[in-house]
Amino acid sequence: MKKTEQDEVILLGHGSGGILTHQLIKTVFQDAFENAILDEMLDAALLNLPHGRIAFTTDSFVVDPVFFPGGDIGKLAICGTVNDLAVSGAKPLYISAAFIIEEGFPPSDLRRIVSSMRETALAAEVRVVTGDTKVVGRGSADKIFINTTGIGLVPEGRRLSPRRIQSGDVVIVSGSIGEHGLAILARREGLSFTTPVVSDSTALHRLAEAVLAAGGAGIKCMRDPTRGGLATTLNELAAQSGKGILVQEELLPIRREVAGGCEMLGIDPLYLANEGKLIVVAAPEAAPQVLEAMRSLPEGEAAVQIGRIIEDEPGLVLLETELGATRILTMLEGEPLPRIC
Repeated sequence: MKKTEQDEVILLGHGSGGILTHQLIKTVFQDAFENAILDEMLDAALLNLPHGRIAFTTDSFVVDPVFFPGGDIGKLAICGTVNDLAVSGAKPLYISAAFIIEEGFPPSDLRRIVSSMRETALAAEVRVVTGDTKVVGRGSADKIFINTTGIGLVPEGRRLSPRRIQSGDVVIVSGSIGEHGLAILARREGLSFTTPVVSDSTALHRLAEAVLAAGGAGIKCMRDPTRGGLATTLNELAAQSGKGILVQEELLPIRREVAGGCEMLGIDPLYLANEGKLIVVAAPEAAPQVLEAMRSLPEGEAAVQIGRIIEDEPGLVLLETELGATRILTMLEGEPLPRIC
């Protein structure tokens, strides 16, 4: 069957609310995310939630390029939303997805993105239950942007907060850092490395639950170090807790290819975005069980303790170098690599 012009590119008419919009919603989004709540096609999804607290988050994804080694903007949108809920101690349940599409975008690429979202959502045990689609003229956007909102349920008695951090607590990271940022940069700039660098984009719901089950009340807080990387996220924790953080350089999990690529490009991997890593601050007595639980799962098999909370230097992050010197790790200034997620 011969393809029509409507099959080849997204038109402004696809965002008009008329026939083309309904066809796009039915053949791309509703078919991909089919579930009883979405199929009602109401102006708002009606959700049945158990009694208790909910976690509520929103995010927007503008990554360039939209397809990259290890993922795409669709996978990133689901993982990023799931992870924001998971590190808050919530069980992710529902996601909304709004698409802003540039006129001329290939429907085949849209279907590929939506298919990736569907697979990632199924794996993370969440449902995409509502959404929106807008089409803007050529040059008014860059291919496709996705906005998400996520809702999760927080079990009774679970309290995670940087305010619970105390001196002597330990800092654990679930694996090697800097891979997502370097993978995006390499694809964007047409760079290649002897060992390819692949984005670590991963949903962390299983890992977060394993940590909480193993550490119980000993888990003070969790974070996923996305924009600004590990160093910036640690600075946020130091500022919010009013404590100092001492990190040992020799313990930082950085793969050889990431270290080499960053050295060649003059970039510090500590400030590169991650999309599948978990930072855990835990009481020292809970650390062995937490590490064991993390290492039992593929997404946490390289987990390592990288530092500890200190009473000195409140609000600062200190890096103890392999030579025994100490320097301050500041928060990221500016944006050396925009549109990373």
